[in-house]
Order: sequence, then structure tokens, then C-alpha cells
Amino acid sequence: MFIYILCYLWYGKEDNMNAPAYTINACIVDLVAKIAEKVGELKNTNEYSRNLRLRKINRLRSIQSSLAIENNTLSLGQVTDIIEGKRVLALPHEIVEVKNAYLAYEHLFDYNPYSVKDFLQAHRLMTLHLLKDAGRFRSQGVGVFEGSKLIHPGAGYQFVPQLITDLFAWAKKSELHPLIKSSVLHFEIEFIHSFMDGNGRIGRLWQILILSHWNNLFAWLPLETVVYHNQQDYYDALATSQKAADSESFIVFMLHAILQALDELPVRKITDIFTDKITDILSKTELEFLELIAGYIDKYGEITNYRAQLLTHKSDVSVKKYFAKFVEIGILRVEGRNKGRKYLINREG
Repeated sequence: MFIYILCYLWYGKEDNMNAPAYTINACIVDLVAKIAEKVGELKNTNEYSRNLRLRKINRLRSIQSSLAIENNTLSLGQVTDIIEGKRVLALPHEIVEVKNAYLAYEHLFDYNPYSVKDFLQAHRLMTLHLLKDAGRFRSQGVGVFEGSKLIHPGAGYQFVPQLITDLFAWAKKSELHPLIKSSVLHFEIEFIHSFMDGNGRIGRLWQILILSHWNNLFAWLPLETVVYHNQQDYYDALATSQKAADSESFIVFMLHAILQALDELPVRKITDIFTDKITDILSKTELEFLELIAGYIDKYGEITNYRAQLLTHKSDVSVKKYFAKFVEIGILRVEGRNKGRKYLINREG
């Protein structure tokens, strides 16, 4: 793998007029190596092939975050309630967005990542009842604006079908590493701007799809959560790559995001971090909260209230309630006060 990547470093792009423009630098090579090592560690735990609850939690985190990037205001708890069939007081279109996204992600393993037909079908599921042209390429010009400023005009609508066809044909033939290829494809989907709406959601989904074909761990990795927490950097990377007409900056951002998402997953089973006896006395919601923060605690040995809010999308009050329970039963201990307060694994407990 590394010899192949280094060949790209020295000899440049593929000899193909339809190949998208990208540059592979030393940082990208280093990130690919680190991610591959981390994936190997996680694969050895077998935690994500058997823990259905953890997979569901991470899938819902992905959906909530991807929609939040597009200004959907629903919390992780509300998203969970909608999928579980509970009534939620929210704007009707936001509820539909959640149901659509869940359906689109549930069909992840049914899609061929290089099929334009499947690409359109995924968009149809994602935007059903929200967009009159759901599942169809746009038939008019479109622009991406920041306030009144035009950031990106999108490709001419008459060229969109051929541009996507060429992009997928290149991706199918390319032997580029999936970590890099998926990032290039994600960028190009955003750059072409194939649809009137839903381009961001479908671009992020398609990157996950390609990565899942490389290793199915990525089907359950909440990569979108990291992107959401670094939303401005995501937009900046898109803008930089668009200006340069080269996806290098965007590849670097996405690889950093992938590595961060992997770092926040537990390398060990949760019962290797906290005993079965302890986890058995937790309620379902308490155990789900613990599983969401377990990777961070396992890596750093401590966590703050603010970091837990970012990881779980729960309120300050809810996070304090969970931490108080964990301290009470001896899972965690607390150090510091006010903003300096942090929670550590209680090794003695």
C-alpha cells in the first residue's frame, strides 16, 4: 500500500483526462498509515461486529450530526425517539429529514458505490417528501451562498449527469486507497452540486459507503459527528480545494476527521474498561451514555462536562446528572471545580 501511495507522490496524477484533480502529500500518506493501524486495533476487539446497541447508537449519532450540519435542530435524544416511534414535538420537515436519513443509511449495504442509479436512489430516500425533484439531477442553475456572497456556483446543470457518470467510472477503475478515493469523491460530489438540495448529506453518505466496502467498521463510525464539531473547518477545506481546483486540502481534513472518530471509539470492550457488575446496574440510557464517552475516557483517562456534551449531544444538565450517578456508584471520580472540573476513571472503585 505504501509503495503505491509513494508512487503517486513521485509520479503525480492518473493518466486519465476524466480523473479529478488531487494531490497526495506526505501528511496524507502519514494519516492513511495511522488510520490503517487504528482500524486494525479496532478490528481485533470484535466489539463492533457483535455489539448491536453500540452500532445503533453510532448510526443515530451519524444521522443527527449530518442533519445538524444542514441546520436541522433536533437533538440526539429526539432523533432516537423518532426512530423508536415515539412522539416528538418538532417541525414536521425536521422529523421527515430524520426518518429519510435513517432509511437511506439502513440501505447502505444495498448500494453499489459506483452506480449512478443507486446514487439517485439514495438521494430519493434522503429527500423524499422534502424535494419535488427527489432522486433526480437538478435541471437549473444553483449557487452556494454565505449570506449574500456566492461561495460556489455549482456546475452547469446540463453537464451534471455526465460529470457524475465520469466521476463514478473513474472511481470504479481507480486503485487509489479507499481512504483517499472516498475523500476525493466526497469533494467532487459537493463541487458538482448534483441536486437542488441534499448535496452535503449525500456526499457524506457516499464517503461512508466507499469506506464501508473497504472495512464494514465504517458503516457504524460516527464520522459525521466529528465533521459537525469541526463544521467551519469542513467548509474552509471545501472552499480551499475549490479555489485550488484540487481536493488536497479536503482530503487532509477528512483524514484527520476519520482518525479523530476512530480515536473516540473504545479499543477495548466496555466491560474491559468498566466491570460487568458495574454496567449491569445501569439503566439503558445510562449505559448508552457511558458507551458514547467510553472511547474518550479509555484514551485519555478523563473527560470534561463540555467534551461529554459534544460527544453525546446532550445538555449540560443531563450530562451532570449522568456524571453524578457514575460518581455515586464508583465508576468515576471527580477532580477540580466549576469549569476546571473533570471526571476520571475510578481505578480503586
